[in-house]
Amino acid sequence: MYLKSIEIQGFKSFANKTVLDFSNGITGIVGPNGSGKSNISDAVRWVLGEQKVKQLRGSSMQDVIFAGTQLRRPQSSAFVAITLDNSDRSLNIDYDEVTVSRRLYRSGESEYMLNGTECRLKDISELFYDTGIGKDGYSIIGQGQIDKILSGKPEERRDLFDEAVGIVKFKRRKAVAQKKLEDEQANLVRVTDILKELERQVGPLKKQSDEAKQYLSIRDQLIIADSNLFVRDMQDTMASMNSVNEDEDTVNAELEAVRKESEELTAKYDEIEEKIKTLDAALMQKRDSVSKSDLLKTNLSGQINVLKEQISSEKNNAAHYTQRINALQKDMFDRISQIEDSVSLLKWIREQISFIKGNTSGDNDENIALDLEMINDTLDETDMTVSSCMGADFELEERPVKEAEKINPAKSDHFLQNIEEQRRLLAEIDKRLEEVRSLIASDNELVERLGNENQQLRITIEQKQRFHDNQKNRLETLRNLAERYEGYGNAVKNVMDRRDKEHGIRGVVADLIQVPAKYETAIETALGGSIQNIVTDNENTAKSLVQFLKQTHGGRATFLPLTNIRGKRDENCVKASHENGAIGLGCDLIEYKSEYTVLAEYLLGRVLIVNNIDTALSIQKKYHQSLRIVTLEGDQLNPGGSISGGAFRNNSNLMGRKRELEEIEKQIFSSEDEIR
Repeated sequence: MYLKSIEIQGFKSFANKTVLDFSNGITGIVGPNGSGKSNISDAVRWVLGEQKVKQLRGSSMQDVIFAGTQLRRPQSSAFVAITLDNSDRSLNIDYDEVTVSRRLYRSGESEYMLNGTECRLKDISELFYDTGIGKDGYSIIGQGQIDKILSGKPEERRDLFDEAVGIVKFKRRKAVAQKKLEDEQANLVRVTDILKELERQVGPLKKQSDEAKQYLSIRDQLIIADSNLFVRDMQDTMASMNSVNEDEDTVNAELEAVRKESEELTAKYDEIEEKIKTLDAALMQKRDSVSKSDLLKTNLSGQINVLKEQISSEKNNAAHYTQRINALQKDMFDRISQIEDSVSLLKWIREQISFIKGNTSGDNDENIALDLEMINDTLDETDMTVSSCMGADFELEERPVKEAEKINPAKSDHFLQNIEEQRRLLAEIDKRLEEVRSLIASDNELVERLGNENQQLRITIEQKQRFHDNQKNRLETLRNLAERYEGYGNAVKNVMDRRDKEHGIRGVVADLIQVPAKYETAIETALGGSIQNIVTDNENTAKSLVQFLKQTHGGRATFLPLTNIRGKRDENCVKASHENGAIGLGCDLIEYKSEYTVLAEYLLGRVLIVNNIDTALSIQKKYHQSLRIVTLEGDQLNPGGSISGGAFRNNSNLMGRKRELEEIEKQIFSSEDEIR
């Protein structure tokens, strides 16, 4: 057996892979100081399992790894392998060549290999027992080792001689055997103690055994009795079940009949309720219409009454003026009769005068002349009177006022003024009558226009009222859903029912954050099942609620104690939020109270919201599939490359329920104002 080769790489001064081949015989290695001659013997000692750093002339085991120079980089590991010729089978292994290698990493990990197979240091040490080869063998004598051997104690020198004689292997096997014997002796003492302890327990155990046997006997009897009782109970139960089944059939038939009747009644009730709603709406419209018509009627009646009073007053005035004119015409006709009588008398007088002139004698001439003069004077006055009456007659035919002036000159001015005033009043009455007619015509147009506007307003109010009623029903439905936590798991409902009793419950996640409508789909997708998580003030509240669910078999729920959770923003998500098409982190797009900042970052601090899936794919590729990205449409890209997406079955969501309630309340208030 002899050393055939040494392969060194990264060990001390050997940075590159170096292979030294040896032949049978003596080989000497020469070189100047510091060239690495001692490093070769250190390499042989190290590969054979040397663990003492001082033997390798270093301060730590990592010192054997090449540390680098100005021109060379340091190595990450040290590797040494020696190959021995074993054709004479000096080593107890069935190989002609034996290669032992060792590798050490800077992390401190070390591995040994024997002919390319990993092995233990113990295996290598046992292989080289009694051969003089080894870390402590006499085959490797380092610097200062001869002086140490000569000045050492006899016991230390004996170890060297034992190695040379070949009894080290047996001594070590003896030491191992003695250690095993000591361990077995200790185990034997322990077993003796256990036996003594068990002997002390034999009596009580025998008593317990008897009791156990008696228990087993009684238990068997109890089992038989229970079985008999069970059989009897089973028979009674079967009989009761048959009776119950018969009753159940009867009850089911009655229940089915009642259900059908209930459905019919429900349908009739719904139909009647719809009719009542329709009639109520129609009645309300009719009442509004009647109220408005009554008001309009009252206003128009008042105006008509005023106009009637004015017309009645004008008619009275007109009747008075007509009577006055008739009286004046009668007076005019009377005066014309007087004139005609005066004219007839005048003619008769003139005839008498002519007759007297023809029949009178001379004696009476003077008296006759006086009589004629007086008659002529009378005639002249009569002519003047007739002339004035004729003139008055003509003037009375044209203007009764002039006749009145001739007949009663003292009152002419006052009467003239009255006549002119009455004429002016008549003109004003005609004018007012025309205005009343035009006013009545415009009022008729106004009534017709108001009727059309009233009809249109009634239709508009009916539409507003219908929309208002629908919104109120929708609001009531949403409130009922929110109060009963519809859409949530049974466990969440059971826990939220105890909110008044357990003051540490803050609410579900969906109730504690507010999301703009355009981000609702993205945020709800990002939250997933966490939207139903229940937030508590501390872990004690969560613990008591978990116990409550266990006791009531109320299901399972996830709790988020504010004192336990830790929110953190993902650095890569923060960087990616500045990319084109990125909107921001999920926790920055929602609104919440300051006390829930940790909650928001815990749930959405690692989620990036983007505008569409193309942007999401581009950003995900740039950051090596390491981000969690959600689009506004609800598509989700997960770390590792998986993609979730598609269409939603409906538009309802837990996140937008609160916003929808607020919007409907605003619409109801607005519609109420419009209806008023």
